[in-house]
Amino acid sequence: MTTADTSAVTRATPAIGSTLVIGATGTTGSRTVARLTAAGHAVKAASRKGTPVAGAEPVRFDWYDPGTHAAALDGVDRVHVIPPVGDPDPAAVVLPFLRRARAVGVRRAVLLSASSIPKGGPAVGQVHQALPGIFDEWAVLRPSWFMQNFTGGHLHARSIRADGVIRTAAGTGRVGFVDADDIAAVAAHALTDVQAANTDLVLTGPEALSHDDIAAIVTEVTGRPVVHRPLPYEELRDRLAALMPEEFAEMLAGMDRAIAEGAEDRVTDSVRRVTGRPARGFRAVAERELRPGR
Repeated sequence: MTTADTSAVTRATPAIGSTLVIGATGTTGSRTVARLTAAGHAVKAASRKGTPVAGAEPVRFDWYDPGTHAAALDGVDRVHVIPPVGDPDPAAVVLPFLRRARAVGVRRAVLLSASSIPKGGPAVGQVHQALPGIFDEWAVLRPSWFMQNFTGGHLHARSIRADGVIRTAAGTGRVGFVDADDIAAVAAHALTDVQAANTDLVLTGPEALSHDDIAAIVTEVTGRPVVHRPLPYEELRDRLAALMPEEFAEMLAGMDRAIAEGAEDRVTDSVRRVTGRPARGFRAVAERELRPGR
C-alpha cells in the first residue's frame, strides 16, 4: 500500500479509462469524486438525476433502471459501487450490474459495505462474497458508523437539531465511528493505487465511543444540550418501520442491538495503513462541522 494521502493518489499509474462513482452526490460518494478529480483522474459521477458535480462528467444512473447502465459504463475501467440504500436484497440488482461491468471491460471494483456486515452476511454481504469471483482487482470497504450521522442529514442529526436527542437501541455499547472524509480517502486509494487491495478493509476512527460520549461531545462543541435516549430494540424497530421497509428497519435495529452487545467496540489502523495518516477523531469532525459560526 502507498504511504501518502492525496499525493499518493496523484502518483498512481494513470488509468486508461475513467472511474464511475455510483452515488456521487451522497455522503461518501461526493467526497470520493472530489478526491479523484483533485488528483487529476477522469470521473463519471453517477446519480439518479445525473446531477452536475464539479470536475466530473455527470451521468444518470438508477440501480432499478438497467437502461441507464450502458451509458454509465461507457469508457469506464474502474467502478466505485455504493449499493442502493434501504434495499434488503441489494445483490439482486448489484450483481447483474457488476457482471455486465466486467463483460464490457471494467477491471477494478471497490464496494462500499459496512463493518457490521461480514462477507456472506445479509444484504451487501452477498455482494461482498461474490465480488472476487467477478473481478481480479477489487476491494471491499467496511466502514463503521459514520460520524456524519450526527452532523449531516441522517435521522440522528435531524433529531439532534430538532429535539437535542439521539435515540438508539445501542445502550452503552461503543462504536469506532469513522469520518466520511477518511472513507473517501481510502476509496480513492483503493480505486487508483497500482496494486489492488484484493481484500476487505474495516475502517474506523481512532477511538470507540458510546452514544452518550457522542452526545457529550456535541453538547460541548455546540453549546446546546444533547442527550442519548436508549430505546428497547422493539421500539426502535417500530419507529424505523414507519420510515422504511420493515425488513430493513429490523436489520438496522438489530445492528443497534449488536452494538449494545459489543460487536462494534473496536478500532483498526486501516485508514493509516492506506493513506499514511491517522484517522480523524469525532471531536475534530464535530469542531469542523458543528461549531457555531463555522
